[in-house]
Amino acid sequence: MVKLNIAEINKTYWNGDVYEPSDDTFLLVDVLQQHAEAWVNKWPRCCLELGSGSGYVIASLALLLRQLAGPSFGWPAAHPRSCQLLAVDQSPAAVEATRTTLQAHKVTEVDVLAANLLGPLMGRLRGSVDVMVFNPPYVPTPDEEVKRGGIASAWAGGYRGRRVIDQVLPLLPELLSPRGELFMVTVTENDPQGIIEEMLGFGFQGRIAATRQADEETLQILHLWRQPPGLHHGAAAAGQ
Repeated sequence: MVKLNIAEINKTYWNGDVYEPSDDTFLLVDVLQQHAEAWVNKWPRCCLELGSGSGYVIASLALLLRQLAGPSFGWPAAHPRSCQLLAVDQSPAAVEATRTTLQAHKVTEVDVLAANLLGPLMGRLRGSVDVMVFNPPYVPTPDEEVKRGGIASAWAGGYRGRRVIDQVLPLLPELLSPRGELFMVTVTENDPQGIIEEMLGFGFQGRIAATRQADEETLQILHLWRQPPGLHHGAAAAGQ
């Protein structure tokens, strides 16, 4: 089995205003590594990280795709595959950190943009995102913490840790391509299994792709993807 490349922590930049790569970051990248070879035969044309922070995840994703598009996986070097890669964060410090991390890894194929969630990018990306990765602010906190700004915006999730998550999930039907999929960090308090059940009504299937105990929280990577059209219709009918 070919070892797949990911970002190096000693080439990753953060400071007091940027979320430091931690257990949740590494678990998300582990899942991307495990899933990556599926993209050889289902090549993503557009990948998006929402909330890029230090840039460790988007750098890892870019390096994975670069390797998958090469001769190690049977793709001729003379005809490289391409993928549009986007990283979005509302924090200017995180945008700068992401750019610094990408530069340190010699990754030039990622566009890094500043926006609150998707903001004006929604029209540009509508129906085109094949792979989306998201490490949201998931920690349950008082709702006022969500509005504090600064580094708190990287972790403060409000009631059930779902305030930001619940803004993003309804965007998926419009944002993702017909074969689009989402990989998102959650904790038990976010009720990831409940999210899977809720997203059935939007035409998505889901699974818990990985679970890891970290300090006082149980991390779970939620993987959502579109249902086949017939299955969606049947699921909707069954729920009536």
